[in-house]
This record gives sequence, structure tokens and C-alpha cells, in this order.
Amino acid sequence: MARASFFLLLLPIFYFVGTANSTATTSDTNFIKSSCSATTYPQVCIQSLSSYATSIQQSPRQLAQAALSVSLTRAQKAKTFVTKLAKFKGLKAREYGAVKDCLEEMGDTVDRLSKSVQELKNMGKSKGQDFVWHMSNVETWVSAALTDDNTCLDGFSGKALDGKIKASIRAQVLNVAQCTSNALALCNRFASKH
Repeated sequence: MARASFFLLLLPIFYFVGTANSTATTSDTNFIKSSCSATTYPQVCIQSLSSYATSIQQSPRQLAQAALSVSLTRAQKAKTFVTKLAKFKGLKAREYGAVKDCLEEMGDTVDRLSKSVQELKNMGKSKGQDFVWHMSNVETWVSAALTDDNTCLDGFSGKALDGKIKASIRAQVLNVAQCTSNALALCNRFASKH
């Protein structure tokens, strides 16, 4: 009986602590949802960034950093996927050419997103023209990475390349392009609020 009474006394404390944690998480998640609403692919944005809510909290900089990191990780996975497809023995000559070109574009995407992640990390508490210069670099590289993604997809245009190879690469690279587009929008948002 004493144990049950003791537990009942602690129950409101457990409830309060649990509510406080969920409220903080809810406001952090709401910040992500609100920020993602300004992107071209809001559902992809929310889905890819919600698991980072506790580290992002309500920081536009942390949000941009997380978006760039997610985009980089997806680009690296896509590059690995395309690398494996380039070694596939059953490719037609035209498919092989498109896959090799795409692999080069995905390599460029990874390089540019890596530079962007590092630039944002290393800019510290830059202000004024120094901040503008760093953010300009980030935005330029992310924009170029998005162009690389689209160039890869363009290499598979036309009915002659329709099939499983095109469909599988398109799914991978389209996801990278959507995340990259969102990252660019969130970087622009961070730059405008600074």
C-alpha cells in the first residue's frame, strides 16, 4: 500500500516532466514544419529533417546545416548506387554513357555539398560582408549541385533509355535533387534572417 501511495504522489511529477519534454519537441518540430513550408518540397523537407528536431531546436542556421548534411548523405548514397550500376554488365552502350555521365555529375554534387557543409560549419559567428561572402559561397555551391542533379537526369531523357536503369537512377537522383532544392531554400532563408 505504501508503495502504491508513493507512486501516486510521483505521478504528477512524471506527467509534468513528460509534458515539458514533448512541448519542447513539438515547438522544435513546428519550427521545422513552418520553415519547410517555404520550400519547393515541404513534405520531403519535413520527413528528412524532423528526426533532427532536438539538435535544430529553433535555429535557422542549424536547420540549414542539417538540410545540407541530409542532402550530402543522400548524394553520397546516390553516387554509390550509380557507381554500382556503372559496373553492371548488361548495360546498352547508350545506357552506359548516361550512367557514366551521371556518375560524374553525382561526384560533382557530393564535392559541392561537402564544400557547402564545411563552409557553413567554419563560418563561425561571421557578420557583415564576411557573412555575406560565406553564404554566397554556400548558395553558389548548392545551386551548382542542384544543376548537377538535373544534368544527370537530363542524360536519361528520351524513350530509348526507358527501363529499370533509368527508373532506379531517376528515383535516387530525384530524391537528392529535392533535398538539395530544400537545402538551398533553407540556406537562403537563413541568409535573409541574419
